[in-house]
Amino acid sequence: MSGADLQLDSFEELAMPLFNQLYNLAHWLTHNREEAEDLVQETYAKALKGFSSFKSGTNFRAWMYRILRNTFLSSRTGLKATMTVPLDAENDGPEIAVEQDTPDTLLCERRNRELLQSAIDELPVYFREVLLLCEVEEMSYQEISETLSVPIGTVMSRLSRARKALRDRLRPQPQVGTITNAMEKGANHGL
Repeated sequence: MSGADLQLDSFEELAMPLFNQLYNLAHWLTHNREEAEDLVQETYAKALKGFSSFKSGTNFRAWMYRILRNTFLSSRTGLKATMTVPLDAENDGPEIAVEQDTPDTLLCERRNRELLQSAIDELPVYFREVLLLCEVEEMSYQEISETLSVPIGTVMSRLSRARKALRDRLRPQPQVGTITNAMEKGANHGL
């Protein structure tokens, strides 16, 4: 067996178990199945080509995620997605959960998932990626730091700000007219 064959076998052994995770992140980043497939394919091609530069004993998973992220950010889709998107809501917010599965509760759960997905999609890429790597891919701060090539403090700061942005986006907003009407009724009744 030649050195190239051994290297290919080593790469496959390390890289193939990550395929679904990389695809999931690519899909979250691109919002498009075909673009996600292309992004993962390009990531694997770049990783295989550069596998000789991978340092044995370091975090292969973080290395692969970094290649995917850099490939995404250098693509047209990635450049478009890095633009800041306003977080103001047009939706009413999450529905109240009920314990049994009825058509209403299933619809509410679906709406909540859609609201969460929409809120995550509207986050700037640098918030979305750190949130997804932590919450979906269950990476440690250290792994995220290695993947994104940023200090751990930056990871923690971005994660905190991403979570706050999601909370603010998903928190029900009071209806201004309702508050004004209630105040007027209270004033009319001598309250």
